[in-house]
Amino acid sequence: MRFFGTTWVDHDGGYGLRRAGVAVGSLAAAAAGCLVLRFAYQGLETAETGGFVNALVVVMFAVCSAIAFRKTWEGFARRPADPARDESLRSLRMIGFIGALLAYFFRSLTEAPGEKLRRGEYETALAQYEKRRSTRAGNPAARKKPKRNTKRK
Repeated sequence: MRFFGTTWVDHDGGYGLRRAGVAVGSLAAAAAGCLVLRFAYQGLETAETGGFVNALVVVMFAVCSAIAFRKTWEGFARRPADPARDESLRSLRMIGFIGALLAYFFRSLTEAPGEKLRRGEYETALAQYEKRRSTRAGNPAARKKPKRNTKRK
């Protein structure tokens, strides 16, 4: 929702263009990341570290990207139940940044990433506000105060 401001509420103010820009930008960033990882892999081949290390690096990036994709995708639908656990996965998400960027790309094809979650929270807050607002009777100072029974027995 970082790139959308409040345009997601009514889908105005260049919302469609922003969504297209986010999709293209995240896909371009993922492609650039793959290129950088390819250079890193070529560096490992040049250093002749061995087939085991090369395979280990490829598997590590693949697993981290898959986990980052899943966690990012889930983050668009609901808030994390345990924010501390989610915070502990930050380094894993950084290693698997390609998966996170691809999740961002795929989500931006249908909606602004995180829009469904924010829209639900927004509509709930709006309904609560309307409920509180409708139950008010106006100016509280203008209300008549009930008379108290001052007689003692």
